[in-house]
Amino acid sequence: MAAQSEAKWESVMQNLRDAGCGEDLIRQFVRLWEDGRRREGLNLLGKHRQVLLDRCHAEERRIGCLDYLTYQIENDQI
Repeated sequence: MAAQSEAKWESVMQNLRDAGCGEDLIRQFVRLWEDGRRREGLNLLGKHRQVLLDRCHAEERRIGCLDYLTYQIENDQI
């Protein structure tokens, strides 16, 4: 049973790495979870999600700027 539990935790940690979480954040999450502070662990993940979403929105704004510039160039507005 311990091997199964260890495999689950390795899967969770790999998922967190794939989501862009650093090793410090992963250790903090695991520590909170193991201490029974699951709500705090979920809040930690929520904060990381918001960081990723903010980055995504910033990149979308940049893409919008390029699209607008391309539109202006293609329509001889520049």
